[in-house]
Amino acid sequence: MPRPLGELEDAVMTRVWKWNRPVTVREVLEDLQKERSIAYTTVMTVLDNLHQKGWVRREAEGRAYRYEAVSTRAAYAAALMNEAWSQSDNAAAALVAFFGMMSEEQRQALTDAVRIAQLPETPADENPGSAEGRSGR
Repeated sequence: MPRPLGELEDAVMTRVWKWNRPVTVREVLEDLQKERSIAYTTVMTVLDNLHQKGWVRREAEGRAYRYEAVSTRAAYAAALMNEAWSQSDNAAAALVAFFGMMSEEQRQALTDAVRIAQLPETPADENPGSAEGRSGR
């Protein structure tokens, strides 16, 4: 499990995840500058660090790079939750406490996620016992 992103790393990755395409240092810089004063070299260093940590891949474009996320924000959040949970000496108690902190919307998202995770992995048309597999389409 990678360690949590720092504040500036998270601000950069938020843009990379949101845009969901290869980005340049200049694009990230210009968007960050809407919120804060920051230098080009600072953003370049952060993206280089994120590349070294395995959060982004990069491809040369002329004298610069384009950076792209290696995984999703959801996968990052899941890894953080898993790491925190694994630190507990009582996993069930940790989950009960966590569920107690959730809003109704979060509990509904959890219910939906559990239902999705319990779906069979075999697509219906490949399962001879399913209705679609028997229909002969």
